[in-house]
Amino acid sequence: MKKLRLVITSLILLFGFQYSAIGQEFERKNYAYFSLEPDIVTNFLGSSARKLGFVRVSIELMLEDAEYLEAAEHHSPLIRAAAIEVFGRQTEEKVRSLTGREDIRRNCLEKLQELIRQETGLNMIKDVIFTKYLYHQS
Repeated sequence: MKKLRLVITSLILLFGFQYSAIGQEFERKNYAYFSLEPDIVTNFLGSSARKLGFVRVSIELMLEDAEYLEAAEHHSPLIRAAAIEVFGRQTEEKVRSLTGREDIRRNCLEKLQELIRQETGLNMIKDVIFTKYLYHQS
């Protein structure tokens, strides 16, 4: 009986410490979201040299901490220019496909993370989210 109580007590303490550690991990994160306003509207490469398409995208930046909101606002023109550059290099096939869209999102994330790291020395951007994604081919 004493062994059973000892085992149960040990398990309760073990799970309690693990739950406490998990709770502390979530408490430390203070993610914030920064919206690039207005939407980005730019051209992409069409299926032929004579055709261009355009894309309209709403971009939200997931920041590692709310304290980075001011820095994101300060660098927003640079962030917008980099996102426009990434979209301008895309082909019609990439813009139109779901896998291509994800590749573009990852390219934007990598480019923006690198750019902000060079400018601020911080790893501010956790993720890039496209909340609106419209395209048109003429």
